[in-house]
Amino acid sequence: MAWALCAGQGIYWQGFGSGARRVLAIHCGLAHSGAWRSVASALGNDLALTAFDLPGHGESDPWDGQGDYGARCVDVAGAFLKEPMDVIGHSMGALVALRLALRKPDKIRSLVLIEPVLFAAARGFAEYVQHETEMAPYYAALEDGDLAAAVRAFTDVWGSGVPMREAQLKSAVSRIHLVTAARGLNYDLDHEVLQDGALDRLRMPVLILRGAKSPAIISRVAEELSRRLAIARVRTVEGAGHMLPLTHPVEVAALIGPFLSGAASRG
Repeated sequence: MAWALCAGQGIYWQGFGSGARRVLAIHCGLAHSGAWRSVASALGNDLALTAFDLPGHGESDPWDGQGDYGARCVDVAGAFLKEPMDVIGHSMGALVALRLALRKPDKIRSLVLIEPVLFAAARGFAEYVQHETEMAPYYAALEDGDLAAAVRAFTDVWGSGVPMREAQLKSAVSRIHLVTAARGLNYDLDHEVLQDGALDRLRMPVLILRGAKSPAIISRVAEELSRRLAIARVRTVEGAGHMLPLTHPVEVAALIGPFLSGAASRG
């Protein structure tokens, strides 16, 4: 466990495993670096996995509210890429990983995108309309200023299915503003990720994981990303929802492990 100053932000990070192959893991919104503990354990000790708390999350310093929050997250993640690494991201973390790959393709050997929430990629499809309906209670609660209700509505769609304890709810309420701050990662049609040919230029292998019980928009996003990426495969974790790194770590690791081994054989 350690602290680092990254992009002007005090960032808490921790490591799992002591192997030679280095992996960077980026958690989802409202979570923290400890969310990777079970996946790292299931992957075994052949890897050295570094996980950090995104700005405003976990033990990292609060976000100061200045500038583009998504861009700040990418800057922070990039500070950990001192050498080529495999990068794993979940949900919002997957979008940070994807933008990082466009910025520093020479520093990323492979990408694992778990439940990437790039909703903009699904615009024009029925799944996007369904997504708007699913999220309507969340936005209504925000409009009413009822942050606890907003958190419950948000986790009804994107949570693990396990009711939050009071302390977890309080923590989520204090950070729910970061979900709004990250909207540019999810919905921005003008960002480079969705520009024609942008993802085609990425030549590292990409694994996209989705839960079979996740919101329908995730499957559409996964398919749209795999269509744009040069070397990508999509795999489904049966019985899992959006929070599969927490609910199905063994199954997730069973897919990631062989993928990373294959990436290692490519150099």
